[in-house]
Amino acid sequence: MPCASTDGARFFRSWLQDPLRVAAIAPSGAPLARLMTENIAAADVPVLELGPGTGVFTQALVDRGIGEENLTLVEFDDEFADLLRLRFPNATVVHGNATKLKGMQLFAGGQAGAVISGLGLLSMSPRAVMSILSGAFSYLRPSGTFYQFTYGPQCPIGASILDRLGLEAERVGGTWRNLPPAAVYRIRRRTPSTPSI
Repeated sequence: MPCASTDGARFFRSWLQDPLRVAAIAPSGAPLARLMTENIAAADVPVLELGPGTGVFTQALVDRGIGEENLTLVEFDDEFADLLRLRFPNATVVHGNATKLKGMQLFAGGQAGAVISGLGLLSMSPRAVMSILSGAFSYLRPSGTFYQFTYGPQCPIGASILDRLGLEAERVGGTWRNLPPAAVYRIRRRTPSTPSI
């Protein structure tokens, strides 16, 4: 089980080393983790998690009954990747950059039902965000969903990027019980409109 004080120190140290990459000074809290994972069910496995950090969202998924063996965690930070391997020994931990998802060949068979993203998209270039989303959706089955949180007042993925990728975003909730307060968005493929007769 993660230790909040030790994880906070790790997170803060990583943030000091590279604020734009880590994008937060503390791990996400339990209320945000519950909000991010509350719509994930056994039918959604396998689940892909991007930027899991110390594993707060990962633990919330496990607490919801998602087996570690159904989780693939992509983490860029060396220390966090090692920590995740210790905490979730049956999960697949990939030490890599989420902007290069398409070249990773993450799943031997089948497609993910959900992606959980702990990445700080607001601190990334539009090109990086496009690469992350297009890579993530290449692993999602047609009905799959991508969950992203933000500390900002609106969806962290701009309308032009959503349009270009044929996606739509919906705010599914927010919590003031996080430092800082956060909102969660669900991103899906747009359903083609049926022509009227």
